[in-house]
Amino acid sequence: MDLEPILALIKALDNSSLQKLKLSSGDFTLELEKGQTYIVEEVPKETRHLEVSRQKEEAQTTKEAQKSNYHVITSPLVGTFYRAPSPDAPPFVEVGDIVSPGQTLCIIEALKVMNEIESDIRGRIENILVENGEIVEYGQPLFEISPL
Repeated sequence: MDLEPILALIKALDNSSLQKLKLSSGDFTLELEKGQTYIVEEVPKETRHLEVSRQKEEAQTTKEAQKSNYHVITSPLVGTFYRAPSPDAPPFVEVGDIVSPGQTLCIIEALKVMNEIESDIRGRIENILVENGEIVEYGQPLFEISPL
């Protein structure tokens, strides 16, 4: 088998905007597919200032929650916060709901793994501090619960 034509096809695919190439001839089939490419973008300097401001607000929110006798559920990891198991499903909990220990409150997706965050006390959901689809940090407050 002559590899020169195959190598020429690989080079042509690499230099083109095509992502996939399939070639069949008789009982011979050749499929070539480009790997994923990643685009790295520089984060604007303003973002850093916003993050610092947000962290200060979160710290203030935590202090306020402690003063108000709420039990605060915090994020155990960095990831994306989801209120429901799927986009078309109802949220796990709403403000005013009574929750029990072990009850799922939300999901945090990290590295394509869905991590269920559960309540560790019985109480009423007073505040949901994060928006659906928002990136959360380790230790960031997610829920304020009034113990029952």
